[in-house]
Amino acid sequence: MENRYATAELTAFEKHLALDKGYSEHTIRAYISDLTLCFNDLKAEHKGLKTLDEIDYPMLRLWLGAQVSAGLGRASVARKAATLRTFFKWAEQQGIVKNNPASRLQTPKLGKHLPSVLSTEQVTQLLKTAKAEAILQRDLGDREKLAHAVRRWCCLELLYATAMRVSELVSLNVEDIDFANRTIRVMGKGQKERVIPFGIPAARALEAYLKAGRPMLRISPAEKALFLGNRGNRLDQRQVRNEVHQASIQAGVPDISPHDLRHTAATHLLSAGADLRVVQDYLGHSALSTTQRYTHVDQARLAKVYLQAFPRA
Repeated sequence: MENRYATAELTAFEKHLALDKGYSEHTIRAYISDLTLCFNDLKAEHKGLKTLDEIDYPMLRLWLGAQVSAGLGRASVARKAATLRTFFKWAEQQGIVKNNPASRLQTPKLGKHLPSVLSTEQVTQLLKTAKAEAILQRDLGDREKLAHAVRRWCCLELLYATAMRVSELVSLNVEDIDFANRTIRVMGKGQKERVIPFGIPAARALEAYLKAGRPMLRISPAEKALFLGNRGNRLDQRQVRNEVHQASIQAGVPDISPHDLRHTAATHLLSAGADLRVVQDYLGHSALSTTQRYTHVDQARLAKVYLQAFPRA
């Protein structure tokens, strides 16, 4: 395959994902990474391959099989198959290829598993520990450590209070917060905007961060990002994941990720009697079926309690 197929077509596809689909930078990078790997492998395997139009279904199927043989997980292989279907469907529509060789690619069936959730007591312990660390650093007078501690506390409070995605958290700007109504404007997947309420604990954490955290981390007065990294620019998703991981260890609760906090918040809402469609809007899910998996978590917990407590279970 000529190099132009690794540049021009992928560049055009990248613009399509960003402008037409509204995908996040993280998602686009994953798409382009998968496609680049596939095309490079096919070029190495089939020396005479000159154009994308010469790629056929058996080539793609064998390539996915090689990924499985190499030990790649089912979820990763499923993502690569979906990426190939999306790309070649677009390429066919654009006239780049005459036929779509990926249309018959099957997605490996994924094992169903319940998302990780913390109990209300564990969440309380997690947030109390993070807040206590911020208070400790304030009392010790270390402004730099205080900035980091109060940022961690604020991130945790917001993740749980709003059930937002970590990508949405790091995309927040200061102007997105409405303290008067205790709401925050979030830009979700597909550039879909939603407004989420948050409670008093999250409001207090935000006020503390804006007073003692962000000013210490900010370098440029023009920076709009709410959460700032150590270099004064927008906080990275990886850093948030590390912060949540460290916070769970410090609090002595099960190791969790930011997405686990999202699962936890959704489950707690449903456990408290929230309507499923309200939770759907709260999470920013396009399909109700995506939200319904949280009812399985609640049912599993109910079954466990039943077996433990009911006399005739």
